[in-house]
Amino acid sequence: MQIVNIHKAKTELSKLIEEALKGEEIVIAKAGKPVVRLLPFKPPLKKRKPGRYKKKIWIAPDFDVTPEEVIKSFEGKE
Repeated sequence: MQIVNIHKAKTELSKLIEEALKGEEIVIAKAGKPVVRLLPFKPPLKKRKPGRYKKKIWIAPDFDVTPEEVIKSFEGKE
């Protein structure tokens, strides 16, 4: 995490943006106290539409039934 004061942030904004895009956490401080974080922009997720895949997928009736030998192999009890 890198903490910079407002004056330095103004003069080195392009450099700080590049660092934030690479994953560096940048905190901008005023009088030594953190006030904001500089983060890459992420577009908001699209709202989900219920029923979008209705009649497009099929789930087997025994989907929730796991064979005993598979359970034992996961538990290391073969």
